[in-house]
Amino acid sequence: MSNPSLLILPGDGIGPEVMAEVTKIIGWFGDKRGVTFDVSEDLVGGCAYDAHGTPLHDDTMAKAQEVDAVLLGAVGGPKYDDLDFSVKPERGLLRLRKEMDLFANLRPAQCFDALADFSSLKKDVVAGLDIMIVRELTSGIYFGEPRGIIQEGNERVGINTQRYTESEIDRVARSAFELARKRSNRVCSMEKANVMESGVLWREVVQRVHDTDYPDVELSHMYADAGAMQLCRWPKQFDVIVTDNLFGDLLSDAAAMLTGSLGMLPSASLGAPMANGRPKALYEPVHGSAPDIAGQGKANPIACILSFAMALRYSFDMGEDATRVEKAVEQVLADGLRTADLLGEEGATPVSTSEMGDAVVAALDASL
Repeated sequence: MSNPSLLILPGDGIGPEVMAEVTKIIGWFGDKRGVTFDVSEDLVGGCAYDAHGTPLHDDTMAKAQEVDAVLLGAVGGPKYDDLDFSVKPERGLLRLRKEMDLFANLRPAQCFDALADFSSLKKDVVAGLDIMIVRELTSGIYFGEPRGIIQEGNERVGINTQRYTESEIDRVARSAFELARKRSNRVCSMEKANVMESGVLWREVVQRVHDTDYPDVELSHMYADAGAMQLCRWPKQFDVIVTDNLFGDLLSDAAAMLTGSLGMLPSASLGAPMANGRPKALYEPVHGSAPDIAGQGKANPIACILSFAMALRYSFDMGEDATRVEKAVEQVLADGLRTADLLGEEGATPVSTSEMGDAVVAALDASL
């Protein structure tokens, strides 16, 4: 069998810095576990625009369609703020998601015990937190037509259309139910069926999929605004949350902060299975490009490392090795190592991006 293939797109800002630490982990698997990945690297975002005049070159898009998984760092920065909307760095990421048809975005929110005091919520509210938000990623208001800014009389009007088909809701619901079966077997579906017709359809389809094929999974429904409140009140009531593109964007960022830092949160965007049975997949940390600290060695690489762990689990069927990486991260945090974003006390000394990566590799060594 050929080696699993991985396309690395470091991107902009702190993307190359955090991705450098992931390459250490990839190298460790080759050296210590005999698992070799066929790794290629390319450009996305602002750096791609600088090189090609587009945030994602067609050749890069073709590579992404061919590999087993894509690992992306971050895109964007103030340098590109004045570009036309069509060529802004973020359009490169959106093109990857759309053309690879990555319809299910998985965003875990897990609070490591060592960081429970760092959350803005009380320790007993977040300690042991482990939830998964499944966000529909390729439809909804971000892609619906008509859209744009038009002139009506003496003023301009901004238009975005919330649009969902039954099949789009059906497939993301199935992803959530399948995932729940591997966790605590509970799904909460969130929408706004009280004021939006798309929410009415969403609730009906999710319920139908459940009743027909997943009656063993506990299903509940909640309005998305109430869900946001409950995430802040008692997040451990949830296991898997499934929701649409817009609400998923908002709820997953809110859930991210329950853990204390965006620098800790990975994500996976999955599509339909390819010929080899592996899903189309893109993995990326939730944090942005953080241009204010780029090049300073301050960035937290853990979210990117954990994104690679998700790739091991969901793309390469290496669940035990994914757990090995996650436990190595947990051990490093338990040992007290902190990047600057995780310092909660005055006078504490942060470790650098590379020092954090080296510590995770050392913890992996100790796990053998």
